Amino acid sequence: MKSKYSIFSLVRNAMGYHQGWEQAWRSPEPKPEYDVIIIGGGGHGLATAYYLAKEHGITNVAVIEKGWIGGGNTGRNTTIIRSNYLWDESARLYDMSLKLYEGLSQDLNFNIMLSQRGVLNLAHNLHDLREISRRVNAIRLNGIDSEMLSTADVQAMVPILDCSKNARYPILGASLQKRGGVARHDGVAWGYARAADARGIDIIQKCEVTGIMRDGDTVTGVETSRGTIKAKKVAIVTAGHTSHVAAMAGLRLPIESFPLQAMVSEPIKPILDCVVMSGAVHAYISQSDRGEMVMGAGIDHFISYTQKSTLAVVEQQMAAVTKLIPILSRLRLMRQWAGIVDTCPDASPIVSKTPVEGLYVNGGWGTGGFKGTPGSGWVFAHTIAQDRPHALNAPFALERFTTGALIDEHGAAAVAH
Repeated sequence: MKSKYSIFSLVRNAMGYHQGWEQAWRSPEPKPEYDVIIIGGGGHGLATAYYLAKEHGITNVAVIEKGWIGGGNTGRNTTIIRSNYLWDESARLYDMSLKLYEGLSQDLNFNIMLSQRGVLNLAHNLHDLREISRRVNAIRLNGIDSEMLSTADVQAMVPILDCSKNARYPILGASLQKRGGVARHDGVAWGYARAADARGIDIIQKCEVTGIMRDGDTVTGVETSRGTIKAKKVAIVTAGHTSHVAAMAGLRLPIESFPLQAMVSEPIKPILDCVVMSGAVHAYISQSDRGEMVMGAGIDHFISYTQKSTLAVVEQQMAAVTKLIPILSRLRLMRQWAGIVDTCPDASPIVSKTPVEGLYVNGGWGTGGFKGTPGSGWVFAHTIAQDRPHALNAPFALERFTTGALIDEHGAAAVAH
C-alpha cells in the first residue's frame, strides 16, 4: 500500500509540474559578510563547503555560482572514477577520493548511482604492455587494486572487443582496476549541495563574481553581480576558468584551458558492463544506465574557452571506436558536447594556498576533475580551515612550479576520462 501512495504522489506532482515540492536547498540572499566564500558551485566547490561544515564546524560559508549548481564542467564530464595513478602523490589523493566515493551515498543520504564496474586500459603493442605492467606494479605498491589481463582475459571480459590477430588495433593485454567505474555526475553535485545546505551553508546561484578585493596582500571579499560581499577567506574553485578568476586577484597561474569533447549514442540494451580505455587509440567508452554508449577522447589541440563540438572529433572518435568494437558502427549518435579543462604543465592539479593571505585555489585538474571530487573537497576544506595543506595535497602546492618538484601524470591523463 505504501508503494501505491508513492506512485500516486509521484503522478500527482508530475501532473502539477512539481509545484509545491520542497526545495533540495535554499536560495538565500547574500549576507554582507562570510567567514569563507567559495567561488564556483560545481562538485569541488560544493564538496569543499560540505567538508568545511562537517569536518571543521565552519558553517558561515557561501558558495557563489554564476549559473546554476552543477551547470559547468560537473554536468559536462563522462562520469568515470578511478585511482590507478602512477606517482605516489597522485595515487594517495585519488584513492582517498575513491574511498570517499564508496561511502558517499550513505554519507550524503543521496543516491549518487555509484557503479564500480571496473576500468580496463588496453595495450596494443609491446611498449603499451611494458608501460601498463610498470604502472600496475607501481599502483599495487601503493596498496591500490590493479591487475594485468591477457588477451584471452580481455576477450572473456568484453566479448564485443575485436581481439582477433588481424585487428586494426591488436589487443595484447590490459590493466584492470575493479574498484573503478562510474557515478552520476548530477547526483554528486546535488547530494553535496543538499547536504551542505542542511549544515547551514548558503548556496547562491546566478551570482557572478566580477572582482576579488584585496587590502594589500590580504583578501577582503568579492565584487559580484549582486553587490559586494566581504569575507575573511576566499577560495577559487572554478574549473575551466581558474586562471581568469585568479587574475582578478592579481595572480598569474601556470594553467591553460582547452575544450574537451564527448558524445553519446542512441540507447541500446546492455552490451558493455565496464569502462574501456585506449591511450594508443585515444578513445574511451562506457555504457550509461539508460543504454547510451558514452564516448570521448583527448582534449582539443588549441587553447580556448569554447564549449562547441566539432565534426572532426566525431570522425576521429568514431573511426577509433568502431575499430575496437565493430558492432557500434550501426549506432547513431544522439548528442555531442564540450567542456573546458584547466591543465597544468605536469598534468596534476593545484590545491594550495596562494601568496595572497586568505586566498586559496583549487584547479588545474585537467581531465581528472570528476574522479577527484570528494578527495579534492576534503583536503581543500582542511587547507582553508587550518590555513595549511593536508599531507595529501601538500605536494600539489603552487610552489612546485618554482622548486621543480613536479608530479608528471601525462601518462595517466593521456586520454580524457
